[in-house]
Amino acid sequence: MKSYISIFILVALLASCSKLVDDLNNDPNNLTESSYGTVLTGTEVGNILLQTGETARRASIFAGQYTGIDRQHLGFSQYSVTTSDFDALWNDAYVNAFRNALIAEETALNDDIGPVAQGISLVLQAQIAGTIASLYGDMPFDEAGNVAITDPIFEGQKTVYGKIQNTLDTAITLLAEGTGKPSAGSDIYLDGDANAWIEVAYTLKARFYLHTKNYQGALAAASNGISSMDNSLYGPHGTAAENSNLNYQFFAIEVRQADVVVSDFMASLVDPNVGNPIPSNYRGNAKTDETGRYNFLFTTNNTGIQPNISNGFAAQDAPAPLVTYEENLLILAEAGFRVNGFDAGLSSLNDFRAFMNTGGYLRNVDPAQVLYESYVSADFETGGMENPDNISQNNALLREILEERYVTLFGLIEPFNDTRRTLGETVVRVPITPNTGSQLPQRFLYPQSEIDRNTNVPDPIPNFFDKTPVNQ
Repeated sequence: MKSYISIFILVALLASCSKLVDDLNNDPNNLTESSYGTVLTGTEVGNILLQTGETARRASIFAGQYTGIDRQHLGFSQYSVTTSDFDALWNDAYVNAFRNALIAEETALNDDIGPVAQGISLVLQAQIAGTIASLYGDMPFDEAGNVAITDPIFEGQKTVYGKIQNTLDTAITLLAEGTGKPSAGSDIYLDGDANAWIEVAYTLKARFYLHTKNYQGALAAASNGISSMDNSLYGPHGTAAENSNLNYQFFAIEVRQADVVVSDFMASLVDPNVGNPIPSNYRGNAKTDETGRYNFLFTTNNTGIQPNISNGFAAQDAPAPLVTYEENLLILAEAGFRVNGFDAGLSSLNDFRAFMNTGGYLRNVDPAQVLYESYVSADFETGGMENPDNISQNNALLREILEERYVTLFGLIEPFNDTRRTLGETVVRVPITPNTGSQLPQRFLYPQSEIDRNTNVPDPIPNFFDKTPVNQ
């Protein structure tokens, strides 16, 4: 596994980004007071906050991976949400992340740093905008981040996804030039490695094609995507209070850690122990032992099952997955199956399992607790180990791939995107059931802060159970 660069003062960087934005509100021409490297670092920290902080935790609750058991998070699990609940999350997306990514590109151009620096900024813009589009639907894009426009227009979700693909294409072209890298250490993800950033851009293209159910596009893009763990995009963390993993900060330090536990459904998929809350859900079989992954992901304490803050998923210095090799492998599996059929899907799934059989993305794992042998077609036939309920062979394979994505991408935003994207595929989808009522959440709400000040917010305002356009 790669050596991760520490963020020395995460909170201070976020504060400096906020100060930079405040200055811009007063003087929109003052774009280059901070060097590109400083703005880039701040953007990447803001992106970690968006992708792995409260936005991801909220999405995980709505996807059935976490359960809120007290205070505000209890309400989220009961789908009791208001527009003001999303004010801070919208700010995380547009101020701490997207606007700073725009400033990073502007600074790279004004300071004539070069194509790689600009390309990195564009990849970050695309990742952030794609995250916003996936969660909220229609969104400000072209006019977002322009302080001279107080009421930016909302563009259609499908239109935005198309523009994001174009942004990534431009980024790939710039990165391929190979010159004009950011200063050493300012890119805290990949330290300016242009080839790695190109692979990240292709995996993001594949992710967003998956969102829009363009499986041919997803397959083509993922074929050029992240090719190794070393080229994965992970957010680095350290052992100081201010640069700790955000899940560690929530579950180990903050006063709210008792508000959230891992759902019984999520835990049951990988829990090999006698105390498994739903034993029939366990994914283990003669070819699969999930003990190592369970121990990496979870621990049991006085509150219940929670993320492993000691030496696993939520450890203080655990790198946070943003765009990864494991995600790319599973895009190849799903898109390969949907485009080219059973054999292609099985082959790519087995590529993922071979990766996992050596420990994969798991940290500090006991090799004796890891087993992911290759599946064969007979395993998915009627009565096979992956088809005990006698569905079709094709459905059994797709079900396994989707469930593997759900487990592998635990605690991130993508499982919420998957649960909505596959909702109509009742035989193969991960069988999340509503915590209350008969409907699953379909979107984040537009925040009250935006409703109050932007006359272009969609009217009528969509509700929590209204599908976004790509999922209709």
